[in-house]
Amino acid sequence: MEPNSSSAITTITILGLKPGNIRWGLAKMGTMPLILKSVPGLKFFKMLGSGNGLGFSLKPNFNRYGLLCTWENEAAAAIFFAENQAFLNYIEHTSESWTIWLKTLQAHGLWDGLNPFSETDPAIKTDGKIAALTRATIRLKALPAFWKHVPQTSLALKQADGLLCSAGLGELPFIRQATFSVWKNAEALKNYAYKNARHKEVIKRTRDGNWYKEELFARFVPVKTEGLWNGNNPVKLVEL
Repeated sequence: MEPNSSSAITTITILGLKPGNIRWGLAKMGTMPLILKSVPGLKFFKMLGSGNGLGFSLKPNFNRYGLLCTWENEAAAAIFFAENQAFLNYIEHTSESWTIWLKTLQAHGLWDGLNPFSETDPAIKTDGKIAALTRATIRLKALPAFWKHVPQTSLALKQADGLLCSAGLGELPFIRQATFSVWKNAEALKNYAYKNARHKEVIKRTRDGNWYKEELFARFVPVKTEGLWNGNNPVKLVEL
């Protein structure tokens, strides 16, 4: 299903670096944001590091990075991916890259004091695959308790039925963390979020302990995917 070119769209790109590019990738975390600030049609963006495993992780993955963007429209995004020289140069240093195009279903909370996914498309179909993004800024005093329970949430995610793919992403190690995941359908996501005992326990502790200084949760409908992630496309979509 092709996105509506006249309405806002979010893209998340997973970038796997070629061997020997760790220092280059770390340097780009500092220089790419300066370039992205001037990209036409780009309303919000984050260059993100990655952890090992499916979700939050204390062990970083220096060979994988993420780029999250919210665009004014699909046309602006398409021009960037096809023509932006800084991005194309980045791609030359990757062994694979994967981009998913997303329409917002709902989003609540804040990221840097705003909600970058507030524009929704009422016409979008919701009877298929669902993507979720959870991010938080963890209070310093809550860091020990948060990371103590990360293995529990990681195990819950690994065992969840209907999970197609997931990655732990972050702006700042240990403190500003995010998890992006794609699910077979809304029921699978709901079962994990509200019925999984391990996940429910950690969410309760999060609320009771006031672990987060800022948080955001968003759900999306995937409308297009391109490229490879771990050697394949984990979210195969039927074009309508």
